[in-house]
Amino acid sequence: MITARMDEALLFRSLHNPARPLALANAWDVASARVIEAAGAPAIATTSAGIAWSLGRPDGETLSRDQVVDLITCIVAAVDVPVTADIEGGYGQDAAGVAETVTRVLEAGAVGVNIEDGTRDPAELRARLTAARAAAERAGVPLFLNARTDTYLFGLGDPATRLKDTLERARGYVDAGADGIFVPGVTDPATIAELAAGISVPLNVMAGPGAPSVAELGALGVARVSLGSGVAQTAYAATRHAAQRLYDTGDYHPLADAIPFPELNGLFPNPR
Repeated sequence: MITARMDEALLFRSLHNPARPLALANAWDVASARVIEAAGAPAIATTSAGIAWSLGRPDGETLSRDQVVDLITCIVAAVDVPVTADIEGGYGQDAAGVAETVTRVLEAGAVGVNIEDGTRDPAELRARLTAARAAAERAGVPLFLNARTDTYLFGLGDPATRLKDTLERARGYVDAGADGIFVPGVTDPATIAELAAGISVPLNVMAGPGAPSVAELGALGVARVSLGSGVAQTAYAATRHAAQRLYDTGDYHPLADAIPFPELNGLFPNPR
């Protein structure tokens, strides 16, 4: 089991390559993870927003550690590819609490995590990353620790110095143990290229309509491309559309694009 986990963690790490960026369509439950895996995903990443919505909560660290770990456990058991978990700020009041979260996430079978700074002081995330790395080392798993900085997503600081500030945060996070840097909220090719050139570890960006393609991002130096909550939002939009057509016109046309029942049902083996 330990050897298998090690191999899976090393495999996940090797997927971060700008020559062929790791593209992640983020999942929020077991069904979405299985559908994404069946579509050809080399790994599964979770979305904290999608998970929160599925549990009737808003995004923004409203989930408990137990809720997240329980779901990660179920997803890992359901797929045959590596799983990386979005754990927001770490689900802990302090660095020690984040270490406990990482320990439990590793026990659940994940081999990667995202931890974000949000509006926290960068020094606080550095302490959390250091604690997360120590927890992974104690577990003997080469966890891929992806540090997310929200300078662009939240528009933090002076726009004139945002790139410089982001690079400074990234260097501090790498020094604290991060294996990758996630910078959501940036789609400008020139800025992305500067980020990739200035960060010594794999760069992760979040993509969607209007962003460069995966191949174009790879050419800019990006090693990992995430869709964030986008797939969950699209799924819920399809649900709303089907419901509105049913109640407004009484027709069922949106259901024509559904995954056939036998195909979807076949993604889930009978319990033993």
